[in-house]
Amino acid sequence: MLEPTLVYDDDCGFCTWWADYFDERTDLRIVGFSDLPDHPDLRKRLPEYYEECSHLVTETRVYSCGASIEEALRRYDSGGPVDETLGFLRNFEDYARIREWGYRQVADNRDKWGQLLSKTPPARQQSDDER
Repeated sequence: MLEPTLVYDDDCGFCTWWADYFDERTDLRIVGFSDLPDHPDLRKRLPEYYEECSHLVTETRVYSCGASIEEALRRYDSGGPVDETLGFLRNFEDYARIREWGYRQVADNRDKWGQLLSKTPPARQQSDDER
């Protein structure tokens, strides 16, 4: 059985901040892109161009990009106001399109967002340790 897993860009400080946020507050397993060779079954479940965004993989589904963050937030606040707000927003036809547009806006400007929220990415820690 596959443990629900958030797969993210572990060479990005902003992405690492969010991955750590979810790691501390949910039961999600966190796996960085650089660790995927150690998880071939997980890698097989991801789309071909998986490095374009984050993914939340469950036993039955793969949530990608904005949907992955939405699902992680839903799990963080199951039954709470964030979960209820997401349920409400899903009633609107344009919600998924706007969610993905918002995800892309943030993802394409990670360097700027990383000036506000960032942690040293695991992939960079490993390369620093090798020096």
